[in-house]
Parts: sequence; structure tokens; C-alpha cells
Amino acid sequence: MSEISPAQKLHASFPSAGFFRRLAAWVYDLLVAVAIVMLASGLALAAAALFTSLGWVTLPEGMDHAGWLNSSPLYGLYLLTVLGLFFGWFWYRSGQTLGMRAWRLKIQQRNGARITKKQTFVRLITCCFGLGNLWVLVDFKNRRAWHDYAAGTEMVTLSKEANQLYYWKEL
Repeated sequence: MSEISPAQKLHASFPSAGFFRRLAAWVYDLLVAVAIVMLASGLALAAAALFTSLGWVTLPEGMDHAGWLNSSPLYGLYLLTVLGLFFGWFWYRSGQTLGMRAWRLKIQQRNGARITKKQTFVRLITCCFGLGNLWVLVDFKNRRAWHDYAAGTEMVTLSKEANQLYYWKEL
């Protein structure tokens, strides 16, 4: 096992994040997620228009491109994948989404290290679109959400100084 760095020791000492701070970051990230969904939907509509103009797809009578996309379960899966990649990339890369950065929150392993790809994936499939954070209201001792327990991670509140650093190269 590798030696623990001073930065990792520092991060392991930060306090667990409370519910209201998590909620504030969740609302902030919701606004970003809506913008991401709008962009992804625009790209999907452009692709649908291209496919119909090339003759690869024929729309049913009276149906427009948006209706055609909404009638397919693949469109919903596409949007979930886009959101999963967005959140997963931020969680894995720096431990912080844009909302988490604004509210000085960070996801990390219990020892202060950055989370792994496997932990990122487990968090994504168990977070229930943020509803897992409700468990923090019941778990007074550890203040961890369902997805934190499932992935072996924790969300901590950073100091103002620690929040200024972004990628934590030494972790």
C-alpha cells in the first residue's frame, strides 16, 4: 500500500457535509444539468433532422422530430447517459461538480484520496438523482448518503483555502 501524502491526510480531516449544504449544491447542479439536457436535446434534434433529410429515417404522419425522439426509449437512455457522463467526469476528475465547488463540497474516499472509476460508477447508479442525500437527515453520526455507503465514499466540507485548489494532483 502506498504512503499517505500530507494533502491526503488534510482531506481526511475535513468534516462531513450537512444536508442543507448538499441541498444547495444539488439545486445549483440541477440548473447546470438542465442546461446540459437542453444542449444534448438540441444535438439530438439536429441529428434527427439530418437523418430525415438524408432519408435514413421517415417520420410517421403528423409527427415532428421532437415527438419522434420522445417516442423512443433510447432518447431517455441517451439523456441519462449524458448526465451520468457529466456528473461522473466531475466526480472522478476533481471530486467536485460546479455546485459542489460553489458550496465547498468534495467527494472523496474515506482516507482523503480521490475516488476511483468504480466508486464513481457505483455512486452514479445508487444516487437516485440526489434523493439518497435524504439519508443524511437520519445518519446523524456519519452524515453519509446512501450512495456514499454503497461506494465507500464521503462528502466533506472544504476550507476556503482548500477549495481554491482544483484537481488535487497529489491525491
